[in-house]
Amino acid sequence: MRVYEYALKTGITRTKEFQRKRLATHAVNVGTKCGHGCTYCSTGAMLRMHSSFRSLGLNPFGNGYAIVDPTTPERVARDARRIQERGTVQLCTTVDAWAPEAQKHGLGRRCMEAILSEPMWNVRILTKNAAVVHDYGLIERHRDRVLVGLSITATPDKSDVLTAVEPNASPIAQRVAVLGEAHARGLRTYAMLCPILPGIADAPEQVDSLVKLAVACGAEEIFTEPINARGPGLKATQDALDSSGFRTEAAAIAQIRRKRNWSSYVVSLVENIQRSVRARTDITKLRILLYPSGLASEDEARIHQDDAGVIWLGKDTARAPPDNAQS
Repeated sequence: MRVYEYALKTGITRTKEFQRKRLATHAVNVGTKCGHGCTYCSTGAMLRMHSSFRSLGLNPFGNGYAIVDPTTPERVARDARRIQERGTVQLCTTVDAWAPEAQKHGLGRRCMEAILSEPMWNVRILTKNAAVVHDYGLIERHRDRVLVGLSITATPDKSDVLTAVEPNASPIAQRVAVLGEAHARGLRTYAMLCPILPGIADAPEQVDSLVKLAVACGAEEIFTEPINARGPGLKATQDALDSSGFRTEAAAIAQIRRKRNWSSYVVSLVENIQRSVRARTDITKLRILLYPSGLASEDEARIHQDDAGVIWLGKDTARAPPDNAQS
């Protein structure tokens, strides 16, 4: 993993998109490229015009490198003091504050300390790295102001498959254990079950197992969403699975590269998770993040008939199949 350092300009920023998603009012990001190297990551598509990639001569859709800013906590501390209209800050929205390159500088902890040192701020953690457990002591001192979330993308029995598409993230069993430890220590938790990949985690019994894990970990909210198909992520995921010998899973990803199949996959996912949440906990805890632009009209109408838990995010291309998807 090649690690590049690049000075960013922002600390704490407003995020209307994540406020619509009911995740946070503000965001902190500690770089522009995460070292976890998830093949399906949509950050490259979102940040492809960012000056860091041009300055460093890097392909925003490439892998094998990370871009981090070790000075981020200084700007976060400044903004935590300066901003008067306070709310919930998500760490992070486009990268991971506990990824290996961020851990080297203690960025997750230092940013959290800076935010929590000021009153009226809350923090929502989202990470794929079990290293966040080392900061539970800090979180315990502010337990009412921090929500702990680890991205749970499949059940532990799928760890070998996930290694192909999340090569540098913590093994899924470790993530589940660390989220369970947060609950055992009396910390506030939420579940981020996404993306739910077809052929890996979208079957009814797999979805139910994920919901069962979330409930066991005391999740206050259960978030999920279909795979973000913007950019080359689907093709990269398919190729990674295929090259690792997971032919069936690769074929499932190939299927949803067709627009009609992507739409059917979303309908099934929505219905499966609604059914499981209703059976195991309160449906009001469910948050399905859904951009409808890639849905067939009949599928969108079907979801509207029972859209409990669905957060409709407006008609744009953010979750539509890629422009080069097969028709």
